[in-house]
Amino acid sequence: MATDHAPLPTYTAARGSVLPASLTPTLIKRLAERVVAAVDAARVGTNAPYTGEPLADLPVSTPVDVEDAYARARIAQKSWAATSLSQRKKILLRFHDLVLARQEEALDLMQAENGKTRRDALLEVVDIAITSRYYARNAARYLEPKRRRGAIPLLTHTTELRHPKGVVAVVSPWNYPLSMAAGDAIAALMAGNAVVQKPDTQTALTALWSLDLMHEAGLPAAVWQMVVGRGSSIGGALMDNADYMMFTGSTASGRKIASDAGRRLIGASLELGGKNAMIVLDDADIDRAADGAVAACFPSAGQLCVSIERLYVAESIRDRFVDAFVARTKQLKIGAAYDYSIDVGSLTTPAQLQTVTAHVDDAVAKGATVLAGGKARPDLGPWFYEPTILADVTPDMTLHEHETFGPVVSIYSYRSIDEAIAQANATPYGLNASVWSGNGARGRAVAARVHAGTVNVNEAFAAAWGSIDAPMGGMGDSGLGRRHGADGILKYTEPQTIAHQRIQGFTPPASISPETWATLLTGALKVLKAVGVR
Repeated sequence: MATDHAPLPTYTAARGSVLPASLTPTLIKRLAERVVAAVDAARVGTNAPYTGEPLADLPVSTPVDVEDAYARARIAQKSWAATSLSQRKKILLRFHDLVLARQEEALDLMQAENGKTRRDALLEVVDIAITSRYYARNAARYLEPKRRRGAIPLLTHTTELRHPKGVVAVVSPWNYPLSMAAGDAIAALMAGNAVVQKPDTQTALTALWSLDLMHEAGLPAAVWQMVVGRGSSIGGALMDNADYMMFTGSTASGRKIASDAGRRLIGASLELGGKNAMIVLDDADIDRAADGAVAACFPSAGQLCVSIERLYVAESIRDRFVDAFVARTKQLKIGAAYDYSIDVGSLTTPAQLQTVTAHVDDAVAKGATVLAGGKARPDLGPWFYEPTILADVTPDMTLHEHETFGPVVSIYSYRSIDEAIAQANATPYGLNASVWSGNGARGRAVAARVHAGTVNVNEAFAAAWGSIDAPMGGMGDSGLGRRHGADGILKYTEPQTIAHQRIQGFTPPASISPETWATLLTGALKVLKAVGVR
């Protein structure tokens, strides 16, 4: 049976009712004008999560606008692909500098559109700076022509080339409006592609800001364009004209995109949902693990694809860990402020608040115990919800297996490592996971058994995400393809093999009979094996 809510912490009152000075009507209007849409286009409004008040008025793109964007992109892409890697590198490094120099504007935009804290918004600025620098300085080693071993040593000269796909469609979400918008475009652009992007309408200004800065850095017009509208309206035009699709969003939408991409025989990279697990081993430092759990569960109000929603704790340390985790959660400051004083911000939309509320209420009605939080905070703003910890969660509760995408985590206990791993893997998803142990080798061994694309040891998600030289993406229902590292840029290219055969190939010369040729060829293969040729 559910118990009464634990005593609630004293939360910081909202101070975000006034937009920061940087977000002037002139800036908002200038960014909105970058949307590819007709002069007399219909308009759509967005609201600021901190207050629910109107924020932006954006033109709505039509399928014809999308097709026009592609037509311009195809023309621009040809000259962009002919631009040297060194010149593309200079543009990305200038973009890197501009993002850092103008970060206050970006932070204000992200907070105003998404409702996240300034601390969480700063991580997006850092992420885009790292991504820009990485692909600017490493693209050449991935993209330049590479000699490959030929069919016949010394006689076959084989080269692998990498050509851009053409025009890449990027569909980016609202929860990380700078990281997901600019991050996926950066690699595609560096590979020589043009990009037509549909950012989520709610956070389109942040995406448009990154486009504005990229043009200021020197990116030619029409190489990267943005359209705004519902997927049900312009999604078909985006898919039907794309040479490759990069999508971040729900698993249901990802399945539809994968089907459409298969029909068109184009590639697609899909980062989808997750129900991420954290395993706390019996030798973990409890204080450090409790701090890690806070960092794992509540950033961006839990609206993070790699955040933790399931927490498995060794039975022998469960009570001590829960006490430490609950105490830290109750100390979090929730509210709205355009500074670094707040720990947890607002949910982004009324729909997200509705989902979080429904999941928690359903769990409590069916017997879950609320250890912290558990309710909305309309006194702070229209879409705030307390950081919430639940115990006694059972399979009949909606949030047991379905992604909540909010500041809610369920705690379970286990008796053996095998049991912990089995519980962590008991999901169709496989995006991210976290393992905590006082022994690094033991933690890594457990991590290797978890079915997830990234697993962090003694960290929540930042270690794997920030290791940009390594691939990041999901298994199972969490998606296809990877971003970051070699995979993150090579997926936007078509490999081509050019093999130049010198003197003699596999066809016997006229002076040698087929039988003799077969004998010679067989002997040559045996010699190659004997001398260690790969």
